[in-house]
Amino acid sequence: MSPNLSALGKKMIQYALVLFVAVTINFLLPRLAPGDPLLYFFDEGTLKELTAAQKQTALDSMGLGGSLFEQYIVYLKGILSFDFGVSIKYGLPAMDIMLERLPWTLVLIGPAMLLSALAGIAVGAFSAWNRSKAWDVSLLTGMLTFQAVPGFWIGMLFIAIFAVQLGWFPTYGAVSIVQDGTALGWLKDVALHLVLPIATLSIATVGSNYLLTRSSMLESLGQDYVVMAEAKGITKKRLIYNHGLRNALLPVYTHFMMNLGTLIGGSVVVETVFSYPGIGRLLYESVVARDFPMMQAVFLMITVGVVAANILADLSYPLIDPRAKSARRIKEEG
Repeated sequence: MSPNLSALGKKMIQYALVLFVAVTINFLLPRLAPGDPLLYFFDEGTLKELTAAQKQTALDSMGLGGSLFEQYIVYLKGILSFDFGVSIKYGLPAMDIMLERLPWTLVLIGPAMLLSALAGIAVGAFSAWNRSKAWDVSLLTGMLTFQAVPGFWIGMLFIAIFAVQLGWFPTYGAVSIVQDGTALGWLKDVALHLVLPIATLSIATVGSNYLLTRSSMLESLGQDYVVMAEAKGITKKRLIYNHGLRNALLPVYTHFMMNLGTLIGGSVVVETVFSYPGIGRLLYESVVARDFPMMQAVFLMITVGVVAANILADLSYPLIDPRAKSARRIKEEG
């Protein structure tokens, strides 16, 4: 077996173990949380009047019957068959509901991540080149402010100004109840509903991209090859983007890939503020309703997303930074 295949096999085994542990924690967390899922269907008075057999029948219908070990086996079998059970709140297969909500979240976080990353990288590189100058101090202060301000506060501020006061955008949801019935009208309506959530999520996350880019760029600009290139008279633009930024992108790329997996669930605050029908809102509703099947399905999707993002980042490192490929080859030969 070649060293590359051997290293890849070891890496896949590590990720499989991580996924197994995460899946197990995913199963245990909802069950360790306080509260009784039966209270979603029955008030406390009615619940007290139910017999033990009636309670057990209700739990069995929700997939919560039997011992913890038996539930765990059923849970693992469901994962292998993509069957997460029936949602307690909606009375429909959890997988169907999740797949229905997922596109709305992807439409939201995709542009938001891209805008946040591009703005953070561009402004961070500019700020690093102008370190300790007025521009750098101003940008650093502004980005630290964005980093400290809660996302829900930004969203509520946007709603108050641009939706309520100015009336430019809708206040909630993904589509309007009343539409003109055309495909173009529907797309325009969806786009208008996306503006404020995307802006909120972008502003809430741009600070981390900026700070990471600035820090990495400062380290890169201090290297000997950059000083030599500057001494040769290379233009400022080429020096920043061709020499400094290209070698500072690896930690930024890693951060971007990690967000790729976590933002699916991390958008819960923004989706809740705007009543946006995505995965984040679904997770919030599931936790409030103690909807075990739905919680497990969403948590598992987030877990798989994070692991998949790690694998993709690890495999694509050499494309971003050839030094990673050289280091891996030296390690394998050694």
